[in-house]
Amino acid sequence: FNAFATAVATTVPDSVAIALLRPGYSDRIGNQSPGNRGADLGDNYTTDRITAVAGALEALRMRYPRAGVVVVGESGGAAVAANLAAMRPDLVNGIVLVGCPCALPEWRRYMHGRVPGAGWNRPVESLDPLQTVGGIAPSLRAAILVGTEDDVTPVRFSRPYAEALALRGIATDYRILPGRGHAILNDPEVLDATARLAAALLPRRA
Repeated sequence: FNAFATAVATTVPDSVAIALLRPGYSDRIGNQSPGNRGADLGDNYTTDRITAVAGALEALRMRYPRAGVVVVGESGGAAVAANLAAMRPDLVNGIVLVGCPCALPEWRRYMHGRVPGAGWNRPVESLDPLQTVGGIAPSLRAAILVGTEDDVTPVRFSRPYAEALALRGIATDYRILPGRGHAILNDPEVLDATARLAAALLPRRA
């Protein structure tokens, strides 16, 4: 994620890119966010964790009061970004969702079929982006990207969310990337979609 943030800062004019760790997560250079990570079974897209991320964004808003905010999330981070934009539309101007498990119950059933006995069928308190989409501000801009060969979050788990955004009149750039798998954050298409979305927000930041 740090490499992607660096690429965004280099590519998008007058931008600041910040790699934000979800509660309990760590990066490859030893940084760790406070909080409980959860079991990584779709159980950590909960209200308290999203509220914690919102608190970090509030601090950034105070530091950069004239900036538009684009939240980029990959995999579970994409679900958090989608729910965050719905719960706190005042904080988010754009979202880029990469490999999103955006139809949460259906995705967890799929993962249970892939890995029986791992706990994917146990109840969780996570928020389903398809259920929170009604809170998304009409002015938000979105980009949603998924690879055709993604066997973790296949196309069918992001397409309904993209359709739901479009039905609300939200400008949505939905890209299905041929031959790509799940880990595509650093794909040039993702950087291009992020840069285009940021450029579309420039008039609002003037």
